[in-house]
Amino acid sequence: MQGMRIGAMAAEGTGDPPVPGMSGPPSLDEIVDNVQRFEALGLDTAWIANIEIDAVTASAVVGTATSRIEIATGVTPTPMRHPFALAQQAATAQAACGGRFTLGIGLCHQGMVENLMGLSYARPARQMKEYLEIAGPMLQGQGMNYQGDIYTTRWRGLSHAPPTNIIVAAMGPIMLGHAGRLASGTFVWATGTNTLSNYVAPTIGAAATEAGRPAPRVAAGFPISVTDDAQAGYEAASRTFAHYKDIPSYRGMLDREGRRGVEDLAITGDEAAVTAQLERIRDAGVTDLVAFIYDTDDQSRARTEALLGGLSGEE
Repeated sequence: MQGMRIGAMAAEGTGDPPVPGMSGPPSLDEIVDNVQRFEALGLDTAWIANIEIDAVTASAVVGTATSRIEIATGVTPTPMRHPFALAQQAATAQAACGGRFTLGIGLCHQGMVENLMGLSYARPARQMKEYLEIAGPMLQGQGMNYQGDIYTTRWRGLSHAPPTNIIVAAMGPIMLGHAGRLASGTFVWATGTNTLSNYVAPTIGAAATEAGRPAPRVAAGFPISVTDDAQAGYEAASRTFAHYKDIPSYRGMLDREGRRGVEDLAITGDEAAVTAQLERIRDAGVTDLVAFIYDTDDQSRARTEALLGGLSGEE
């Protein structure tokens, strides 16, 4: 689609925790198969969720099994990894992908960090700022002598792979500012067109301009299912994505949009209806569509993938 790259999650079961009603986290072989299919269909980007299987490691494997499609993590959580360690891993994945890898990172959710891993979630915005100040330059091949409040790094740089760009899962204004000034863009979810056009795109865009950086990528995830029965599509979305409304960070974005849940943001209907809705998303400032493809009927997934592949090929 002119003006917007088309991508999709390479995992059928996505979410944190995995989405009820979907197939659950896929195996590594299934991820490879999905990305190879996306590449054959002509999609621009395959996004790999960090659920059970490590997304950066999976990206390296997928990189050796594909030749054209961009591979991006959506997203890798940062609290449990030192930025040097993740930069080193990402550079290795980039070498395997031959320059087609984009590192998507995020803070993860407070409950998961504190309860699942027993780690501190104090000062999350500061943690991300320092993370980007270390990992960003290192992934561009620059040396580092950094002493922060949270992290310390001294290294000559990572030069064995092509440069790697970072995008940040960001929702609040401070995080969007960090993404604009210190990264190449943002990845958002549970966010509608009004919020995208009036808040996300202008906030990150202003930060990038202030820092003298190029216009940022705005990658936005939406549930998508092509079907002749739009009402059935909305009902399937409600069954599949309803749990997101209870996650605080997503709840804030849904409230800003005036929506009850992610299911209310679903893109569904026949090919013409879905295309029209995707054009509105592009016009809201989205540079990268991240399709969370879900099943409404036996044909909806194949129809959705075919439509997205066709739209990816448009100039």
